[in-house]
Formats: sequence, structure tokens, C-alpha cells
Amino acid sequence: MVQTGSRRSGFQSLLRAFDLIFQDFQPIAAIATTPIGANQLLKFAQIDGITLWLPNSLLSNSPALNAQWSVFHTYTGSLKNHLATLWNTHRSLVFCLATGAVVRLIAPLLEDKASDPAVVVIDETGQFVLSLCGGHQAGADQLARLIALQLGATPVLTGSANRAALPGIDVLGVPFGWQKGEGDWTGVSAAIARHAPVQIIQEAGSTLWQKHLPDGHPFQFPATGNRQPATGNPESPQARVWITPFTQLPTSPRPQALTPSHPIPEACWHPRVLWVGIGCERGTSKTLIQQAVQQVFQAHHLSQRAIAGVATIDLKADEMGLVEFCHEHHWPLRCFPAEALRTVPVPNPSAIVEAEVGTPSVAEAAALLGATQVSALDAQSEQPAEVSLPVPKHIIRQAGEAGAVTIAVAQAQQEYTGRTGKLWLVGIGPGQLDQITPAVQTAIAQADAVIGYSLYIDLVKPLLRPGQIVEALPITQERQRAERAIALADWGLAVAVISSGDCGIYGMAGLVLEQLHIQGWDGHTPEVQVFPGITALQAAASRVGAPLMHDFCAISLSDLLTPWEVIEKRLIAAAQADFVVALYNPKSQTRTHQIETAQQIFLKYRDRKTPVAIVRSAYRPDEQVTITTLAEFLQFPIDMLTLVLIGNQSSRTHTRWVITPRGYLGFDAE
Repeated sequence: MVQTGSRRSGFQSLLRAFDLIFQDFQPIAAIATTPIGANQLLKFAQIDGITLWLPNSLLSNSPALNAQWSVFHTYTGSLKNHLATLWNTHRSLVFCLATGAVVRLIAPLLEDKASDPAVVVIDETGQFVLSLCGGHQAGADQLARLIALQLGATPVLTGSANRAALPGIDVLGVPFGWQKGEGDWTGVSAAIARHAPVQIIQEAGSTLWQKHLPDGHPFQFPATGNRQPATGNPESPQARVWITPFTQLPTSPRPQALTPSHPIPEACWHPRVLWVGIGCERGTSKTLIQQAVQQVFQAHHLSQRAIAGVATIDLKADEMGLVEFCHEHHWPLRCFPAEALRTVPVPNPSAIVEAEVGTPSVAEAAALLGATQVSALDAQSEQPAEVSLPVPKHIIRQAGEAGAVTIAVAQAQQEYTGRTGKLWLVGIGPGQLDQITPAVQTAIAQADAVIGYSLYIDLVKPLLRPGQIVEALPITQERQRAERAIALADWGLAVAVISSGDCGIYGMAGLVLEQLHIQGWDGHTPEVQVFPGITALQAAASRVGAPLMHDFCAISLSDLLTPWEVIEKRLIAAAQADFVVALYNPKSQTRTHQIETAQQIFLKYRDRKTPVAIVRSAYRPDEQVTITTLAEFLQFPIDMLTLVLIGNQSSRTHTRWVITPRGYLGFDAE
């Protein structure tokens, strides 16, 4: 098979990677009024969704900037007037100006923290990135973190949640697609800022976020059905947060023990767990469908913000009123054939409906099928997640509106996020922060979930942020890591999968892509981006000089995934061909003979004095470097954190350095 077509250049691919990382903050307007400020912001100007604005007068007086005029957008008149045009059209504003000047510029424009854009300020030296406005809801805190990683600067975050290492309560449900409901969000946030006890009553949605709270958090979790038991501060709560499909009405069907006993600030998140099954007569109007859903939800104290989607029979896939209703609310419409619907047990089957469309139930059966899915949160699950039918079918007619609507509501165990998942396969190099590329650092910091071997998670801890799902699996569970990452991405999360070195060289990229292939991945959803890192052979080579200056290869001695017979053939071929060879995974506690066999093979084709470098934990605090020879290198400690570099016939040592000449010309056999 031959595949042809254009592919992005490396630079364009890098920009695409940054575009994905900054996607949640776009469109972004970056603003500077001086050449120094413009140069600080210049690296962002070519990322899709980011516009760099400069005063027209600045370009006129700056030949260096004027030569790059195509990168910038210019405005005339005052920045104050221009800012008024950007305020309501951009999600984020990034200034490289004095903080006081920015405060005066935005003060007249501030209206409500729920709608104001994120405002971030970079000082002209590029040392500090300040989250000025919209830290939580608009995402300024996180945007400041990401920009700081790009600039090698220090983020300045002054919100109380950052001090407590907690996710902002008003953005807690964003990764899971939860919809924010009514309530005194300011009062709840103030209680958390005081570190007062806050009661969390979670009646729906994933509890995954609870497992990643820091020690000493202020949240209480009273027992609610199958939810987590009471934990946290035993004192009387000073605020309450509901995570529920219900509206906050006193008549909501909740256990009496959970109803408010005294007035405290309360707020509400609505996980999208409700699937609305709809059956309707042909030609039913959007208005009637909308009124019917509203009527049923009000009668049962359910919030329409908790709706995941709409389900019906496939005969109604082109029903105009239904299609318009779903489109207006941005709800997915799932359509099922009669053959599937009639297999679903329902409380209210109808012989009349069965005679007409081939199934005894449309609304109830479609709602249950819509809510039924294999849980993406459990990679081992092969059974559909549990669902219930809190609202059996209701038939609604309205005077003056043609047609009739049948409504039923099912509740899924797992919420619908409404997001396209992302898999970011990242290489962290040796693990030292200054050896990790800015793109990788930014991807790790922005991800909703970070998956990796526990050692690698420890190495990147300074990049992690409050609220992230961080899961460390043992070194032998690479495939389980891949499956878990894919499950979370299929659910709609942005997942960073960490490998040491380069993720595409004995790293996780191959396993993840292999598993996606097995699952029938379409190549688009979830989105996949590979971020390279400094691989182990490069890191080890840099600690001993220039051993890789001529042709080289890498061979892993681990036979867990590759038969030893294949590995042995590759060792013989590499030794005969006089490659400089990097041996990965040279020796473990139970696998000891492979490195001995490798030495014997190379001694058949190379001089006993051939330089060998043994590098353990390159660039890490416990780094060990040994320069020895092919005949003697087994006398030194070697383990799974070690990389062994075997020189070719022209490799030489000089003091503590290993040098392989770039060419064979003038080679001195002595």
C-alpha cells in the first residue's frame, strides 16, 4: 500500500502541539506597546488562535519589528479604546505591560468573574507571569503557569486555592463536562479560603477527583447511597456543594439527613448523566418538544443542565423538530433501530407502539440504551455501566401545538463529558527539569490526567498542579498504563502519558498506538500528539564525551516483549557491522545472563580494549559514570537504570572522555 499526501513541517507540527495545549484559552489576544514587550510575546504569535497586537506607531518607529510586520496586528488610537473591542471577543488577554497600567485599562471593563476573560501580565524581563484576573473560572492561573513554562519564568498566583493545593471549587467539574448550577459560589469559595469544613454531597458523576485531593483538605463526604463514606473534618460544615442531577429545591427527593439544617453558602454542580428518551408523532414541533422536556424536568426536580443527550428510534433521525431541539442545546442525538430497542426491558411497554414501529417502547428503551455504555473509567470492564430510569414515560400534548411527545429519563452511572479526548505522549528525557522541553513541560502541566511509572511521576512533580488526576503504575505494567490512558481519553480527558527519555524509543508511544490500533481507532478521536524528549543514549553519551559521532544503534536486552533469539541476532549483526551500540535494559534482578552473552558476542568481533561507558541515572542526583573496556565492564554494577555504550573499532578514550571519530580516514590501528 502506498500513501501519499502532504504532512506538516516539523515547525508546523510543533505549533499544532502548542495549539492543542492552549486550546482551552483561545482566542487569545497578546498585547504589547514596546519592542521589548513585543519580543517577549513573539513566540506566541504564530500559534493558531493567538493574535499579537501592537500600536501602529510602534512599527513605524521600529525597523526590526517592521521587518516582521506579517506576524503582528496593529491598532490605531488609544489602547483603552482598542481593548474595549477585544474584551468580549477573546477568552484570554495576555499583556506585556506594567501591572498598574493593565489594572487601569481593564478596570472599566470588569463585569462578572463568570464572564470576564482571563487576564495575564508578563513583565518585560520575562521573569514573572502574573495571573491578574479570572484566575479560576476564566483559567488565568493555569494560563499563567503554561506561559511561565514557555518563558522559563515564575508564575505568580495569589488565589487561596493555590496556597491550599486545591482545585478551584468553581472549576472542579470542568474536566468532566459538569455544568455549573446556581448557588453562592463566592461564599463557598470564601469558606475554602478560610480552610473551613465544606460538605460535599455527591449524588452523581465520577468520584475520581476525590482520590487526588491533598492531605488535610477541608472537604467532608457524608455517606450518600453508594458514594464515599464520611471523611475529612468532623466539624459542622461552613459551606455545602451539591454534585447532583437535581435542582436545589427543598422538595428534591434526597435523604432527610442531607437537607440543609441551617443557612450556609451552597452551590451546585450538575454532572451530565441524564439521557432523555423521546418518542413523538411525525411533524411534532421543536416548541412542543422543548415544553415537554421542561415540564417533565420541573415535575421531577431535575436540572436540564444534567442532560447528557437525547435518544430515540432511528425512524426519527430526520425529525425536524427533534433535530432542531438537540442542535439548539448542543446535545448529541443517539438513534437506535427497533431491533435494539425491543430487547430492552421497560416498565411501560405498549402494544400500539410495537405495532406501529416494531418495538413496544421508544422513549423508555431509547433512554436506557443511551445511558448504557461500557465504562471508560474501568479499562477491564466488559459489562455495561449500571443505569436507572428515574422518570418513566410521560405523554405530553399542548393545546395549539401539533403532535404529541413521549418523554422518559434514564440516569447513567458515568457522565458524558462532551469533550474530545487527547493523548499526549511525552518524553521527559533524563528527568531533570531543565532537560525537559518546554512543550513537554507545558503538556504535563495542562493535562487533566498524568499517567506514568512512579519514578517518572516523582521526577515531574514540580510540573503537576492541584486537581490533576495523577496515577502511577508499576514498571511492569506498561500495557495497563496504555489501556488506562486510552480509557480516560475516550471519556474526554486530556491525558499525558510519561516516558523517560524519548517516548518513541523504548517508551510508551508504541504501546499506546498499538493498543489504539487494536481497538479500531479512527486516527482522529482521541487526538494524539507525540512530544519528543532527550533519549537515554543521548543523555548517557553527553556525560562521557562524543561516543556517537559515527553510525550507532540501540538494542534492548529485555526479552519480555522480544524473543531472545531475535535479540541475539541483532547483537551479532551490530557487532559485525562495527556500530557503536547502546544497550538498553541491560540487567535486572532476575535477568542476568543476557548482558554476559552480549559481552561474549562483542568480544568475537571487537578488541578487548574497546571503550565501554556505563552510565546510570544520567543527570539525576544518584548519577554514576564509569569508563572501562569491553573485557572488564561486567566487573561494575549494572541494573535497569543503566545504559551501556560500546564503542566501535575507532572509538578512543582520553582522560575521562570517550571519543568516536566522525570518519575512518586516518584510522590508526594502534
